[in-house]
Amino acid sequence: MKVVYVCTLERGGPLSHVRDLALSVAAEGMDVHVVCASAQTARELRANGVAATAIAVRHKFDLRGASAIWPLLRGADVVHTHDRRAGLLARTQAPVRGAHSVHTFHGLPDELFGEVGSDGAAWRPGASRLRVAWLRYGLLRLEALLSYVGTVVVPSRALLEFVLRNGFPATRLRHIPYGVATRRRAPRPCSDPPRIGTAAILERRKGIDVLLEACAGLSAPYELHVFGDGRERAALEAQSRRLRTSACFHGFVDDLGPRLDDLDVFALPTRGDNLPVAILEAMASALPVIATKVGGNPELVEDGVNGRLVAVDDVSGLADALEWTLTDEGRRQALGRAGAQRLEERFHPASVARRIVALYDELCASST
Repeated sequence: MKVVYVCTLERGGPLSHVRDLALSVAAEGMDVHVVCASAQTARELRANGVAATAIAVRHKFDLRGASAIWPLLRGADVVHTHDRRAGLLARTQAPVRGAHSVHTFHGLPDELFGEVGSDGAAWRPGASRLRVAWLRYGLLRLEALLSYVGTVVVPSRALLEFVLRNGFPATRLRHIPYGVATRRRAPRPCSDPPRIGTAAILERRKGIDVLLEACAGLSAPYELHVFGDGRERAALEAQSRRLRTSACFHGFVDDLGPRLDDLDVFALPTRGDNLPVAILEAMASALPVIATKVGGNPELVEDGVNGRLVAVDDVSGLADALEWTLTDEGRRQALGRAGAQRLEERFHPASVARRIVALYDELCASST
């Protein structure tokens, strides 16, 4: 069976997922080809024995980029797309090529994301009613219509419930989470001072401003390490200086796993999310995780078992959770071990790949 993955993003969680999934599915015996935007990602995949081609698709109306993908779909049994541009420009080419279409629905615009799995009033960024109406009754309806082209994979149950409430056909949806390999099964001894870390695109939805406020209120010394880049970086660095936090902004890094291995606790106070790959990566490093009760976060973090869950925008609650985790080394170790075990049991890349391959087999069998 030939599977072609298409992702037009140069970085971020969906691309990390595609890279890991392609390797795992290839290990299951599939003929895999990845079409990606990043030449570096293509080189890495080829170095690991997976065919890959870098093609830039710059926007949703980039017909030149879409036409460059067309010949790479020849002979494909399944075309699996992984972002909005690919879903519009490559997913629709799959049936014409005689291939089954699978699309992973990774997320929503920020104006809607706060409604997914929210435990209270949803966070809403400053946006006009007209834009919110367009996203809900225009873009979301378009995505629902596109789901009829093939099958849509939704990584979190929270997002699955949201799209079902918003017109997506249940018969076209499958819930299959992301998979990340465990790097260690127990935390290392705590640093002195403790190292708190986060990894995210630096936009308001990820709540890094809340993390800075919470760290500023901690009673004991600490180091805060922020991995990622984005439009809010300059503002966050200015906030850090104003609060006099012990924060280091590392920017985007390719080798996130080893960086997380050097931390003692991971925090992601996101205001809206799907199933953050960064949390899975932290669990792979056996780190306790402190996250917000929104989106798919509670599907990853069980409060008091492998981390803590706090309310959105709750600065004091986040600070208390950090203190609770870091002031008891035995507790921190137990939380980290539980996270690694949870990852191994529920989000192992091999088991996720087998579920994906089973979906491909089912689709191909249905057409014979």
